[in-house]
Amino acid sequence: MGKPTGFIEYQRLTEAYEPAGSRLKHYREFVRALTDEQASVQGARCMDCGIPFCNTGCPVNNIIPDWNDLVYRGNWEQALEVLHSTNNFPDFTGRICPAPCEEACTLNINSDPVGIKSIEHAIVDKGWAEGWIVPQPPQARTGKKVAVVGSGPAGLAAAQQLARVGHHVVVFEKNDRPGGLLRYGIPDFKLEKSHVDRRIAQMEAEGVEFRVNQEVGGSGPGAVPVDRLLAEFDALILAGGAESPRDLNVPGRDLDGVHFAMEFLPQQNKVNAGDRLPAQILATGKRVVVIGGGDTGSDCVGTSNRHGALSVTQFELMPQPPERENKSLTWPYWPLKLRTSSSHEEGCERDFAVSTKEFIGENGRVKALKVARLDWRNGRMTELAGSEFEIAADLVLLAMGFVSPVRQGLLDQLAVQLDSRGNVQATTDEVGCYATSVAKVFAAGDMRRGQSLVVWAIREGRQCAREVDAFLMGSSSLPR
Repeated sequence: MGKPTGFIEYQRLTEAYEPAGSRLKHYREFVRALTDEQASVQGARCMDCGIPFCNTGCPVNNIIPDWNDLVYRGNWEQALEVLHSTNNFPDFTGRICPAPCEEACTLNINSDPVGIKSIEHAIVDKGWAEGWIVPQPPQARTGKKVAVVGSGPAGLAAAQQLARVGHHVVVFEKNDRPGGLLRYGIPDFKLEKSHVDRRIAQMEAEGVEFRVNQEVGGSGPGAVPVDRLLAEFDALILAGGAESPRDLNVPGRDLDGVHFAMEFLPQQNKVNAGDRLPAQILATGKRVVVIGGGDTGSDCVGTSNRHGALSVTQFELMPQPPERENKSLTWPYWPLKLRTSSSHEEGCERDFAVSTKEFIGENGRVKALKVARLDWRNGRMTELAGSEFEIAADLVLLAMGFVSPVRQGLLDQLAVQLDSRGNVQATTDEVGCYATSVAKVFAAGDMRRGQSLVVWAIREGRQCAREVDAFLMGSSSLPR
């Protein structure tokens, strides 16, 4: 806990943003982190609630009251140690996690929750600034070799844990830089890639080897046969993403100007990194329609506005959620409520309960959408008679989520068993945790559980690492 009466004496202070008119001119982060003094006061608001629901609200089970108290008392280095004990990459989660821990905060029952995410952000940034975050190479090597396919948060967490207990870990990444969706999915204005780069450098100093431009199970240049990995390594972890996007198969889908979000977003990240793209998808001067109301759709909104879009409209199939949740019914669970992101605040028209029926084109390019309004009574979706209308569009971005990992290539060659949703089947029960149907092959993160949060990927990567270590050594000292 922090100060016993802190939650009564102090109000919640959220991190400030750079003004929209200024931040739209660049792709850098624009969140103004708390000062040491402000973070200390916010840590003081952590109450002696008896049962810290924030711990279980957090997928990695961060020991939140402990580091809140340590920050309140000025013990920053110890706070960082506690934070890292459950989370390899708080510099990622302190920026891009939606903070389910705050929704579970006991203070959230009838007041504003503790600003847990902003305190986490302050701790890890101070750790880097003070030089407290350094490589932790193993004291001895085991002689065991582990291949990790995919360098997103699940793969990175698994690789770092395994390297620290002495295994030789090689991470295979099909793109030209490691980081997975941290690198090429999340816009730089939410997560600057320097944070990813310094973690990669830390891991390399700990003994992790990264091999980029190598697609395991692929068929083009840089393809790595699955059989070679199975023969060369003692264990294999599948930590790729759920990269099969949900499509919208309506008339006009093949028109130019209709793209998946993950065709659009990675290009800007590549340009920000200094790459030159001959045909970048740009929203400049265009009427943009984003279909899908989640985080990926929000990222499309923010990127389109930075391109200088003429207008941005976002459609959501579901009805508009309430502005405030009924806490007595939902706490401590993640509530359904209207969430307005910083990208929405920069300029966006949002419309709910809208279904797209057709893309209308001219000379092979999209020029409008035909949509209809929906009635969601009793949880059933029906189209409202006579509600059809058209909206002009020069660029349409499909951000409706992802359905499963890509099967072609790696998964087909492994012949690994899949679950009913098309994800790699691997249990998280005590017996055979994270093990797939193929001997010495494990799976974690989105490839196993489906599209999810970065914090869930880190949790699964850490837990999978423990199971792989136990598989190789007979037991493990890694935390579960």
